[in-house]
Amino acid sequence: MIVVVMGVSGSGKSVVGRALADDLGWPFLDADDLHSPANVAKMASGTPLTDADRWPWLDTLAAKVREVSAAGGDVVLACSALRAAYRDRIAAGARHPNEVRFVHLKGDRATIAARLAPRQHRYMPATLLDSQFATLEEPADALVVDVRLTLPEQVAQIRAALGRGHKDCA
Repeated sequence: MIVVVMGVSGSGKSVVGRALADDLGWPFLDADDLHSPANVAKMASGTPLTDADRWPWLDTLAAKVREVSAAGGDVVLACSALRAAYRDRIAAGARHPNEVRFVHLKGDRATIAARLAPRQHRYMPATLLDSQFATLEEPADALVVDVRLTLPEQVAQIRAALGRGHKDCA
Protein backbone atom coordinates (compact mmCIF):
# COMPACT_ATOMS: atom_id res chain seq x y z
CA MET A 1 0.00 0.00 0.00
CA ILE A 2 1.16 3.52 -0.78
CA VAL A 3 -0.16 6.16 1.63
CA VAL A 4 0.24 9.74 0.44
CA VAL A 5 0.00 12.24 3.29
CA MET A 6 -0.96 15.48 1.56
CA GLY A 7 -1.84 19.09 2.32
CA VAL A 8 -0.59 22.64 2.17
CA SER A 9 2.77 23.70 3.54
CA GLY A 10 2.66 23.65 7.33
CA SER A 11 -0.10 21.05 7.59
CA GLY A 12 2.32 18.51 9.07
CA LYS A 13 2.85 16.17 6.13
CA SER A 14 6.43 15.27 6.99
CA VAL A 15 5.89 14.98 10.74
CA VAL A 16 2.67 12.96 10.47
CA GLY A 17 4.00 10.92 7.55
CA ARG A 18 7.18 9.97 9.38
CA ALA A 19 5.26 9.14 12.58
CA LEU A 20 2.79 7.00 10.61
CA ALA A 21 5.58 5.19 8.78
CA ASP A 22 7.39 4.52 12.06
CA ASP A 23 4.17 3.30 13.66
CA LEU A 24 3.44 0.95 10.74
CA GLY A 25 7.07 -0.14 10.33
CA TRP A 26 7.05 1.09 6.72
CA PRO A 27 9.60 3.18 4.80
CA PHE A 28 9.02 6.94 4.65
CA LEU A 29 9.65 9.13 1.62
CA ASP A 30 9.47 12.93 1.66
CA ALA A 31 8.65 14.41 -1.74
CA ASP A 32 10.44 17.62 -0.70
CA ASP A 33 13.71 15.72 -0.96
CA LEU A 34 13.05 14.98 -4.64
CA HIS A 35 12.59 18.52 -5.96
CA SER A 36 15.12 19.65 -8.55
CA PRO A 37 17.64 22.30 -7.51
CA ALA A 38 15.87 24.73 -9.88
CA ASN A 39 12.52 24.15 -8.14
CA VAL A 40 14.11 24.56 -4.71
CA ALA A 41 15.75 27.83 -5.77
CA LYS A 42 12.50 29.12 -7.24
CA MET A 43 10.51 28.38 -4.08
CA ALA A 44 13.28 29.72 -1.82
CA SER A 45 13.03 33.03 -3.69
CA GLY A 46 9.31 33.16 -2.85
CA THR A 47 8.10 32.27 -6.35
CA PRO A 48 5.39 29.60 -6.55
CA LEU A 49 6.04 26.66 -8.86
CA THR A 50 4.10 26.36 -12.10
CA ASP A 51 2.68 23.11 -13.41
CA ALA A 52 5.55 23.00 -15.90
CA ASP A 53 7.94 23.07 -12.93
CA ARG A 54 6.02 20.34 -11.12
CA TRP A 55 5.51 17.73 -13.87
CA PRO A 56 9.06 16.29 -13.84
CA TRP A 57 8.96 16.18 -10.02
CA LEU A 58 5.58 14.42 -10.08
CA ASP A 59 6.94 11.95 -12.65
CA THR A 60 9.80 11.19 -10.24
CA LEU A 61 7.25 10.53 -7.48
CA ALA A 62 5.21 8.29 -9.79
CA ALA A 63 8.39 6.34 -10.57
CA LYS A 64 8.99 5.83 -6.82
CA VAL A 65 5.38 4.64 -6.45
CA ARG A 66 5.92 2.31 -9.41
CA GLU A 67 9.01 0.78 -7.74
CA VAL A 68 7.16 0.17 -4.47
CA SER A 69 4.08 -1.16 -6.25
CA ALA A 70 6.07 -3.52 -8.48
CA ALA A 71 7.86 -4.90 -5.43
CA GLY A 72 4.57 -5.38 -3.58
CA GLY A 73 5.83 -3.07 -0.85
CA ASP A 74 4.45 -0.38 1.38
CA VAL A 75 5.51 3.24 1.81
CA VAL A 76 4.29 6.47 3.34
CA LEU A 77 4.92 9.43 1.03
CA ALA A 78 4.62 13.01 2.26
CA CYS A 79 3.67 15.24 -0.66
CA SER A 80 1.61 18.40 -1.08
CA ALA A 81 -0.40 16.80 -3.96
CA LEU A 82 -2.56 19.91 -4.04
CA ARG A 83 -4.39 19.36 -7.33
CA ALA A 84 -6.34 16.36 -8.60
CA ALA A 85 -4.06 16.19 -11.65
CA TYR A 86 -1.02 15.92 -9.38
CA ARG A 87 -2.63 13.13 -7.34
CA ASP A 88 -3.61 11.32 -10.54
CA ARG A 89 -0.04 11.60 -11.83
CA ILE A 90 1.40 10.16 -8.61
CA ALA A 91 -1.17 7.36 -8.38
CA ALA A 92 -0.60 6.40 -12.03
CA GLY A 93 2.63 4.74 -10.93
CA ALA A 94 0.78 2.04 -8.99
CA ARG A 95 -0.19 -1.28 -10.55
CA HIS A 96 -3.69 -1.01 -9.07
CA PRO A 97 -5.59 2.21 -8.31
CA ASN A 98 -6.65 0.95 -4.88
CA GLU A 99 -2.99 0.60 -3.83
CA VAL A 100 -2.69 4.36 -3.31
CA ARG A 101 -4.55 6.03 -0.44
CA PHE A 102 -4.53 9.79 0.06
CA VAL A 103 -4.68 11.33 3.52
CA HIS A 104 -5.50 15.04 3.48
CA LEU A 105 -4.19 16.93 6.51
CA LYS A 106 -6.70 19.74 6.62
CA GLY A 107 -6.60 23.01 8.50
CA ASP A 108 -7.86 26.53 7.98
CA ARG A 109 -5.55 29.31 6.86
CA ALA A 110 -5.26 30.87 10.34
CA THR A 111 -4.25 27.57 11.96
CA ILE A 112 -1.69 26.79 9.28
CA ALA A 113 -0.30 30.35 9.24
CA ALA A 114 0.22 30.18 13.01
CA ARG A 115 2.18 26.94 12.56
CA LEU A 116 4.33 28.43 9.81
CA ALA A 117 5.14 31.67 11.64
CA PRO A 118 7.92 30.26 13.87
CA ARG A 119 9.08 27.68 11.34
CA GLN A 120 12.16 27.96 9.16
CA HIS A 121 11.73 25.60 6.21
CA ARG A 122 14.79 25.07 4.05
CA TYR A 123 13.07 26.55 0.98
CA MET A 124 9.33 27.01 1.53
CA PRO A 125 8.72 30.51 2.92
CA ALA A 126 5.46 31.27 4.74
CA THR A 127 4.75 33.87 2.03
CA LEU A 128 3.79 31.02 -0.33
CA LEU A 129 0.93 29.84 1.92
CA ASP A 130 -1.71 31.82 0.03
CA SER A 131 -0.57 30.28 -3.27
CA GLN A 132 -0.82 26.83 -1.65
CA PHE A 133 -4.44 27.42 -0.58
CA ALA A 134 -5.25 28.92 -4.00
CA THR A 135 -3.88 25.80 -5.72
CA LEU A 136 -5.50 23.27 -3.37
CA GLU A 137 -8.28 21.19 -4.89
CA GLU A 138 -9.66 19.28 -1.95
CA PRO A 139 -9.86 15.58 -2.76
CA ALA A 140 -13.28 13.97 -2.62
CA ASP A 141 -11.94 10.49 -1.95
CA ALA A 142 -9.20 11.10 0.63
CA LEU A 143 -9.24 10.46 4.34
CA VAL A 144 -9.50 13.92 5.90
CA VAL A 145 -7.60 14.46 9.15
CA ASP A 146 -7.92 17.63 11.22
CA VAL A 147 -4.47 19.17 11.80
CA ARG A 148 -5.58 20.37 15.24
CA LEU A 149 -5.57 16.79 16.54
CA THR A 150 -2.48 15.67 18.40
CA LEU A 151 0.12 13.69 16.47
CA PRO A 152 -0.85 10.40 18.19
CA GLU A 153 -4.54 11.09 17.43
CA GLN A 154 -3.77 11.76 13.77
CA VAL A 155 -1.70 8.58 13.44
CA ALA A 156 -4.38 6.51 15.20
CA GLN A 157 -7.13 7.94 12.96
CA ILE A 158 -5.15 7.20 9.80
CA ARG A 159 -4.18 3.74 10.98
CA ALA A 160 -7.82 2.89 11.74
CA ALA A 161 -9.00 4.21 8.36
CA LEU A 162 -6.38 2.09 6.62
CA GLY A 163 -7.72 -0.97 8.43
CA ARG A 164 -4.53 -1.36 10.43
CA GLY A 165 -6.26 -1.09 13.84
CA HIS A 166 -4.27 -0.49 16.99
CA LYS A 167 -0.53 -0.93 16.92
CA ASP A 168 -0.83 -4.02 19.14
CA CYS A 169 -3.12 -5.65 16.56
CA ALA A 170 -1.19 -4.83 13.39
